[in-house]
Amino acid sequence: MFDKRYYYLIKIQYLGYRFHGWQKQPNLKTLHLMVDRTFNYILEGKYFKTLVAGRTDAMVSANETAIELFLKHEIDDKDYFLKWFNYNLPQDVRALSIEEVDKEFNIIQHPKVKEYIYLFAHGEKCHPFCAPILTTILDELDIDVMIKGAKLFQGEHNFKSYCYKATGNGLYTRTIESCELIENKEYTASFFPKNTYMLRVRGEGFGRNQIRLMMGALIKLGKGEMTLDDISASLQEDSDIAIDYIAPASGLILNKTLFK
Repeated sequence: MFDKRYYYLIKIQYLGYRFHGWQKQPNLKTLHLMVDRTFNYILEGKYFKTLVAGRTDAMVSANETAIELFLKHEIDDKDYFLKWFNYNLPQDVRALSIEEVDKEFNIIQHPKVKEYIYLFAHGEKCHPFCAPILTTILDELDIDVMIKGAKLFQGEHNFKSYCYKATGNGLYTRTIESCELIENKEYTASFFPKNTYMLRVRGEGFGRNQIRLMMGALIKLGKGEMTLDDISASLQEDSDIAIDYIAPASGLILNKTLFK
């Protein structure tokens, strides 16, 4: 006789600056390690398993992502469970909500849209407290041309030039639902510079380091090291252009994970 299983979807957020990404790695502090350690403690050694909606790299943060928790016992009081989970998590990780899902739900394969943002400022040395979530480009950037460049990524394109260590076997034709570079009014702090900016990208799937490579191309565009025609050419099916600048990780935030 099989044990009855219970399935829970938990939304979480975290500051990734001091972690080596989500995935567990030997002898490194990762988010999955800390989350599972906390579950092991509050569940007092009872069986559990966790899967995440999408892994993030070292120093990348998440405003909203999700994990699926598998148990062999039912959670009687979900509000209390969430409160106790938060009480024992490190201060740079917070659980937002919990809901029970059925066994047909698969957090990895379930259709979802992810929204990433990349925060940056330019032309000045910023307060050190900005470092965990805001990238500082010391050179002056042409924001107007970067706004035009961001729009070129929107739609269906070949993103092979924007995938780290791309091979000939990957699936590189992807669709970006929206891509815009705007003034940042969503994330603020007293120590932020007066003018900060945000690249906002939304789509169903992204390649390895894709957003950071897109941002890297836009930074080079803003410096005058690339043109709008260069970006257009890099998105063509037969493109052999290799984008060689990956924007720093700490400016990248997984902003929303929306299940369809």
